[in-house]
Amino acid sequence: MLTYLEAISDALREEMRRDPTVFLLGEDIGIYGGAFKVTKGFLAEFGQRRVLDTPISEAAIIGAAIGAALNGLRPVAEMQYMDFVTNGFNQLVNVAATIAYRWGLPVPIVVRGPAGGGVGGGPFHSRNPEAWFAHTPGLKVVYPAFPADAKGLLIAAIRDPNPVIFLEHKALYRKVRQAVPEGAYALSLGQAHVVRPGQHLSMIAYGGTVHLALGAAQTLAAEGVEVEVVDLRTLIPFDEETVLTSVRKTNRAMVVYEANLTCGFGAEVAARIAEKGFAALDAPVVRVAAADTPTPFVSPLEQAVLPSEKQLVRAARELLQF
Repeated sequence: MLTYLEAISDALREEMRRDPTVFLLGEDIGIYGGAFKVTKGFLAEFGQRRVLDTPISEAAIIGAAIGAALNGLRPVAEMQYMDFVTNGFNQLVNVAATIAYRWGLPVPIVVRGPAGGGVGGGPFHSRNPEAWFAHTPGLKVVYPAFPADAKGLLIAAIRDPNPVIFLEHKALYRKVRQAVPEGAYALSLGQAHVVRPGQHLSMIAYGGTVHLALGAAQTLAAEGVEVEVVDLRTLIPFDEETVLTSVRKTNRAMVVYEANLTCGFGAEVAARIAEKGFAALDAPVVRVAAADTPTPFVSPLEQAVLPSEKQLVRAARELLQF
């Protein structure tokens, strides 16, 4: 049984042992072992040439990763918090994402780190920035909800020839525990997973909100409502077919995400359902997401801004009565 955090650490260790071209770089990942201790003990095992402590400059970290990838290496760059990826935004969207189209060269980098709220991180340590990158052709975006998925998807991301943004919900790091296969294994990027089958309503979620959806489904089950929960796992590539198959089965769809409601990735999911699954719908597609505001630091205010199980249950009841 591994925690979400331990599964991510295990994936990094497996790939570094298997492939000498894989190396890590980021702030405080070496001697300190990372802000959340994902890379604890890595420096002793792999040495300074493969576990690089960097200056506090996300642009430099991502730029160096791109340069290393173009020279045959497979860097994994850690953002201490994914909020600060904005400082390296140009390197990702204007450089990494376009090189394959401009020069015909692969850029096998992974930019990973903690995202999401619910831990009192305030407006600078709680962002879910996935929509920015899902909007950028040339980038892949992964946001797992479970330890076994996190390990398999991270290994797949490291092996992928494209730049991959790998988001890890920090509230899940030590909260979620699961049996995780030993050794190296890769899951397919772009394949969603139905984590709970149902027939009355589809909840489509990813990252931390998958667990909210499962909690809401459990509550509604006591009322005789069978909710199907679809975990996207990978946003780009997007597994449209699994989502549409679920909606055609249940005839109702709720899209759940923790990012701000307006222009979040869930809006794209809702649009795809409305465009390609409209004939199967018995009610409008509903979105449940965070309020359009920076994340508050104070816990009661933060909880009021973020989506909750109670919100999902209330929205589901309304959707079922439409």
